[in-house]
Amino acid sequence: MKNLKFILLVFAISLATNGFAQQQPALTWKDISKWTYNRGNTLSPDGQWMAWASGPTEGDLKLTIRKTFDTVSYSYPIGATANGLLFSKDSKYVAFKVSAKDAEVKAARKTMKPLYDKLTIVSLADNKQTSFERVRSFSFSGENSSWIAIQFSALETAPKDKDAAKGTDVLLYNLVTKKSFNIGNVSEFAFNKAGDQLAYTVDANGQNGNGVFLRDMKAGLTTALDNDKAVYKSINWNEEGTAFALLKSNKNEKYKEDVFSVIGISKINGDLTSKVIYTSLDDATFPKGKGVNTNATPYWSDDQSTLFFGINTLEKKEDKKTDSAKSKKPDAKADSLAKLVKPEPKKEDIEKPDMIIWNWQDKRLQSAQQTQEMRDKSFSYTSSYRIADKKFTQLADSNMRSVLVAPKQLYAIGYDNSNYELAGNLDGQSYTDIYLIDLKTGAKKRLFEKMYASNGGRLSVAPNGKIASYYVDGVFYSINLETGSTANLTGNIKSSFINELDDHNVLKPSTQNLGWSSDSKYALLMDNYDLWKISADGKSVVSLSDNWKSKKTEVAGRYRIYEDEKGTDLSKDQYFGVFNVKDKKSGIGILPVGKNKINILFMDDNSYGAFAKAEKGKVFAYAKSNYQESPTYYASATSDLAAPKKVNSNTPDQAKYAWTSGVKLINYVSANGDSLQAALYLPANYVAGKSYPTITYIYERLTDGLNNYSMPGFPGGGFNKAVYLSNGYAILEPDIKYKLNDPGMSAVACVVPAVKAAIATGVVDEKNVAIHGHSWGGYQTSFLITQTNIFKAAAAGAPLTNMISMYSLIYWNSGGTNQAIFEASQGRLTPGYWDNWDAFARNSPVYHIKKVQTPLLLLHNDKDGAVDFTQGIEYYNGLRRLNKPVVMITYRGENHGIAKLPNRKDYAVRMMEYFDYMLKGKPAPEWWSKGVNRLDMEKHLETRAFDGGEGN
Repeated sequence: MKNLKFILLVFAISLATNGFAQQQPALTWKDISKWTYNRGNTLSPDGQWMAWASGPTEGDLKLTIRKTFDTVSYSYPIGATANGLLFSKDSKYVAFKVSAKDAEVKAARKTMKPLYDKLTIVSLADNKQTSFERVRSFSFSGENSSWIAIQFSALETAPKDKDAAKGTDVLLYNLVTKKSFNIGNVSEFAFNKAGDQLAYTVDANGQNGNGVFLRDMKAGLTTALDNDKAVYKSINWNEEGTAFALLKSNKNEKYKEDVFSVIGISKINGDLTSKVIYTSLDDATFPKGKGVNTNATPYWSDDQSTLFFGINTLEKKEDKKTDSAKSKKPDAKADSLAKLVKPEPKKEDIEKPDMIIWNWQDKRLQSAQQTQEMRDKSFSYTSSYRIADKKFTQLADSNMRSVLVAPKQLYAIGYDNSNYELAGNLDGQSYTDIYLIDLKTGAKKRLFEKMYASNGGRLSVAPNGKIASYYVDGVFYSINLETGSTANLTGNIKSSFINELDDHNVLKPSTQNLGWSSDSKYALLMDNYDLWKISADGKSVVSLSDNWKSKKTEVAGRYRIYEDEKGTDLSKDQYFGVFNVKDKKSGIGILPVGKNKINILFMDDNSYGAFAKAEKGKVFAYAKSNYQESPTYYASATSDLAAPKKVNSNTPDQAKYAWTSGVKLINYVSANGDSLQAALYLPANYVAGKSYPTITYIYERLTDGLNNYSMPGFPGGGFNKAVYLSNGYAILEPDIKYKLNDPGMSAVACVVPAVKAAIATGVVDEKNVAIHGHSWGGYQTSFLITQTNIFKAAAAGAPLTNMISMYSLIYWNSGGTNQAIFEASQGRLTPGYWDNWDAFARNSPVYHIKKVQTPLLLLHNDKDGAVDFTQGIEYYNGLRRLNKPVVMITYRGENHGIAKLPNRKDYAVRMMEYFDYMLKGKPAPEWWSKGVNRLDMEKHLETRAFDGGEGN
């Protein structure tokens, strides 16, 4: 017996050594619906609790709340939707919605039965739960966390017409005493920051008792601040919680819509609460044809001297003139004459043409005006009303539409592109005039004329509202808004502030502007690697990252972790993301208080994000992941993030399946002589020396995501890296550097050498390499197969295929023309094809279509609002006419990406069936080899019914 055991053990070891050990199964598309993963992460204000939702891609979820540094953990079912949760400010309670279960949601879709959320409140000390049904919204009482306000959904029998009352019951529930108070017919409510005051509006049937009310939560007293036969909305507290503003609307027979007023309530914690109501109809200085905008939330200035709000068009009803002749004695002669004359038809009865007039002088295309019609109708022109002198000022107008009120409300910055709008919509090169508006006087002064706005053309105003930074021609400057004096901030620094990786047709694109320090003394500006702290006058310059360029390490941005922080508060530790562009390592750095050097706390082959600090505690949390490990959260109780504790786990089913074996970062040289990189992800169960079928996935620059985790799912573009790697494919993601007027040829110059470099590693089977991309990646895919036969198969999603026709087509999602996108953005072709015919033709797939030898799976949806459907049709018909193997899939009614889950599932399965056939030699799916007649389509879909497809 002992000998037998020994023989079996030796046999098992031999199997493992020779690669015959039992392997985990590949992840199939059927498994994705059951794939469990985490959603969101919330840290309690004291940092002692962390919460997240988890569950399958399709199905019911659970909420987990656990102690950050302990093993105590609670779990609650929350239905099919994760609605988020709130911790009370004292971290004693948590509240969250529980939605309907997945089965209930599916049943309700068939019966149209309304579904309602439930609210659960948990006492974290003892896990005691309190629940409420049919909840619409809820809120804890700010810093004073002893109360929670719960608003309930309206009854099914409640009127639903436009003018019906919107108020429902709100319950004020005391979390300590368990006592509750009901307030009826509430339409809106909001606690102030301290939580000692609750403002709410009432909207009752017949508008009986409508008004705005203020409840003192300590005394339990409620004050009616305003009552009227009106609707009140948009309560907006100031930051200190001592004042709020809102809107009030009244019916007016002279106007088509309600007329709005602005109400300002102030001095709430003083001896006497103050109220001001501004009604535009009472102000002779208010612009004719305008009214207070219902869609713009009003707010107070910091000193409570001024109300800011928006105005827009207010249309009067047509005057119905009475016929004075009716009151006179009938004139027999006139009456008989009138009978001989045909009466004038009523205006509403006249049949009018349904038409559009496209004029070459239109600043925006008619299609853009149509798409943006509702935005234009409701566009809000920023305005102000000063209380002391009762002065209204319209700050924005039809030319200067963009006006931003600066901090401290001393000035506003206005942007007027009216002189350049038409040209900008044609070639994408945007310019603007910039104005300074004195908010005390309303006076406007032009600061800059024809400022290049395509990149870095906006002012960054400091927290004191008196100074701003801006960018011109490769240099950052500051301007004192009070005196108009300017200072050169970066011109004397021996470093470039022009973004070296931006290869669009943009004039000297800027690097990042990280704004100002909280004390407004320093501008924080990036070059391509280092972060600089520069005094407002430009005389003091400090590199906070100490020549990281030499190490190819960059500051990847600042984490905003402090509540209500204005600017970068250098009196507190500041944290930054760090990244090495050469080896793709990333990490987190700290700029300690009083120091001028960022210390890298850690940096490794992981991806870090979601960095947060507890609002009221010294607890820090962040997410960590890589290509093999899904995002999990860690927490530390020290500012240097030492001894981090892993708080949760993720994707519990991953261990059941085969997973990628790793990734290689390949350095190579493009055909244009540029040194580039490509990421080569190894398939599951990779064996050194063996070559594998490979999908080359392309877009632009992708290697910075080397360590990113790919969550299994059904993406809108059909391709999921994790699933393909699990199924034995290698994945190659090369970087692409573009030359102006050669976007397609640039892709060839970069992608083909990358594929050859990947083949040289021995991982890639050179006889079984495919290429895939969506949108811009789809264009490059469709172009590459006209220039090379290195790929055995290709799949292109929503591709541009004819750059000449595409140039003048419309981007229907916005209504604008593609011309601007071509000349200043992704297209990288300029000027128009009439002066650049060779470049447009040279980079258009359709003009090289005869050279295509690679089978193509083409996706193009009929309602694509980004790349016109005709682009796919043109390429498909051209290939079909030449008898080239091509199949085009169209999901009716879908846009640029696939939105509906059944369609996303279907396309994901078909794409893998296609690649399995082309690269692995599996049987060809019939929809590829034979096609499907229209009359047989219903049966074809029924037989599949998402069972994993023919080949999976």
